[in-house]
Amino acid sequence: MSSQERVCYYGKGDVFVFRTYQTPLEGIKTIPESNFTGRNNVIFGMNAKIALEGDFLHSFTKADNSCVVATDSMKNFILRQAAQYHGPTFEGFLKFVCNRFLDTYPHITSVEITADEVPFETVQVAGQNGLEASPLVYRHSRNELITTTVKVARTEQGNQLVKQESGIKNLHLIKVTGSSFYGFIQDEYTTLPEAKDRPLYIYLDIFYRYNDKEDAVSDNPAVYVPAEQVRDIAASVFHEAETLSIQDLIYRVGCRVLQRFPQLAEVQFLSNNRTWETIVEIPDSEGAVFTEPRPPYGFQGFVVNRQDLVNEGLEFPTESVEA
Repeated sequence: MSSQERVCYYGKGDVFVFRTYQTPLEGIKTIPESNFTGRNNVIFGMNAKIALEGDFLHSFTKADNSCVVATDSMKNFILRQAAQYHGPTFEGFLKFVCNRFLDTYPHITSVEITADEVPFETVQVAGQNGLEASPLVYRHSRNELITTTVKVARTEQGNQLVKQESGIKNLHLIKVTGSSFYGFIQDEYTTLPEAKDRPLYIYLDIFYRYNDKEDAVSDNPAVYVPAEQVRDIAASVFHEAETLSIQDLIYRVGCRVLQRFPQLAEVQFLSNNRTWETIVEIPDSEGAVFTEPRPPYGFQGFVVNRQDLVNEGLEFPTESVEA
């Protein structure tokens, strides 16, 4: 049995890459829900995981390492390529590394890399005209982060981009009022009371895929979808109207994202309900006292695609505001 007839891959995880003064991401079109127009890329940081596929069967079954690229070499390869890449996006960098890997090692059949951003934010420092953003000092953010996956395979037509996914992970949003959850099945197993108004706290991962995978790795800002704008759409939709459930919310967010970005094919959600537990409702006040919820936690998974826009009568993208 050949290695192509069974699962056969290996790789390296936690490859931290920090490149300074990468090419800035500029020229991004603005949308009504976001003021994001680009990244300066002074720090281009990521945690990457690479996996190789190829004829490695004998390395598993015969202890034959003659075709094995050491995982330490993979790490060094990625780090060295960071100095050679001059584009502005994580997606472009990952495709660049995949192609270089296939060109260097002809026995490798495909390379897949997933990278999570290691985000750094500007800090305010005293300047001649008051507080201003420091061009030198950045703060390591512990908030949501950009993520992307790219897979390039060797084919008879040359290296082909066969998988691409972008997204934003670990987005935590709390809406203190204006959310409800009622009308669900009531039976002998039901202890949860209906809620006509509740604070709704969610953890959210959002992933999106392009109609044309090559748009994701292009340096053309007209077709690139920044994860920051997807994040801001989620917050804006959450703010706008009463949320009847988390399912209702993520569907609305997905439709809005696809409206704003006609180059996208679908948006996938992984959500987690972390709504606070009420401890004290304060009389004659809008306020209350809450604590963290006790486990277990509810979760949702859902994909919104362009057919949903057709069903909603929203098939034509909303005009975006020019940058």
